[in-house]
Amino acid sequence: MSPTMTAAFLPGNSTVELRTVPLPVPGHGEVLLRVKASTICGSDIRAIYHQHLGKGPEGYQGVIVGHEPCGQIAETGPGCRRFRNGDRVIVYHISGCGVCNDCRRGYMISCSSETYRRAYGWQRDGGMAEYMLAEEKDLIALPSQLSYADGAQVACGFGTVYEGLQKVGIDGNHAVLITGLGPVGLATGALCRKLGANKIIGIDVVPERIRIALDLGLCDEVLASGAENVEQVRKLTCGFGVERAVDCSAHPAARATAIRATRKWGRIVFIGEGGTVEFNPSPDIIHDQKTVFGSWVTSTWLMEELVEKLVRWNLHPADIITHRFPLEQSPEAYALMSSGKCGKVAVCQDEELAGSPAHP
Repeated sequence: MSPTMTAAFLPGNSTVELRTVPLPVPGHGEVLLRVKASTICGSDIRAIYHQHLGKGPEGYQGVIVGHEPCGQIAETGPGCRRFRNGDRVIVYHISGCGVCNDCRRGYMISCSSETYRRAYGWQRDGGMAEYMLAEEKDLIALPSQLSYADGAQVACGFGTVYEGLQKVGIDGNHAVLITGLGPVGLATGALCRKLGANKIIGIDVVPERIRIALDLGLCDEVLASGAENVEQVRKLTCGFGVERAVDCSAHPAARATAIRATRKWGRIVFIGEGGTVEFNPSPDIIHDQKTVFGSWVTSTWLMEELVEKLVRWNLHPADIITHRFPLEQSPEAYALMSSGKCGKVAVCQDEELAGSPAHP
């Protein structure tokens, strides 16, 4: 094993900087992971790639980027209790203190410790490298039935969606509206299909993403974003609107559509980060007895549950990956993801790159 490795950093000017850095050594309770696949999240594009938006302890700290990694353990440090060399694992992308109330619930995303809460790829080194360090407590076992690219998708996108759908509940009685068909919206369609949704309607402005949603059968109907969307959704649902709506866009007009295209007693969940929304509480929410949920990432226990169900459903999150790049081409990978004219984009190594028909 070489004493150095290649890693990617984001200087904040819409470029990627590749550097040679020392190979890390696992400490107590840590593992050294050979990264097999690391997918690019829209939050990285929004808050790090173009410019560094976060401030203070929540901001990007100039570390190796990538918070959606999956790989194989190459070395374990002292004190590891569960995982061993050669194990296949997903990394839950926030490492919390482990002892606050939220961490004890498995929601390390909401860790209240300003000292110990550190997100991979934001405040501690992430997965856009040949190897990475991860704490054993942050690992989720990856079954052999799932690929490393599948696991990378669980690390953030599919896990985040699964959490939101658990809050609103999805079953065969429900028509579902998805506003925004980027990777998170596509994941929503895939999971709603397996959860039994009766009808899935998508809305997006990018033709390439509309085509992906239809080609993969993730939506029954897809509408081009526009002023008539609420009326169009109602026509597709016998005039009533959908029972459930999921906003993955963070766009103010799309969020308002999600609220207004939902029928009485319906539920809406906001997953897309950033942006704003304007609505009139009485006619839009109160008088129709609607409920709006916010959902941020997921917990370790729900992520483990999702992994089990993916195997049971024979659902492969990697199906929404449209492009795979080697680490040395990560600048092209980030540029493509930034364009929005794609599904999910992955940076891969070893078998995840060599065997991929999606490799450009």
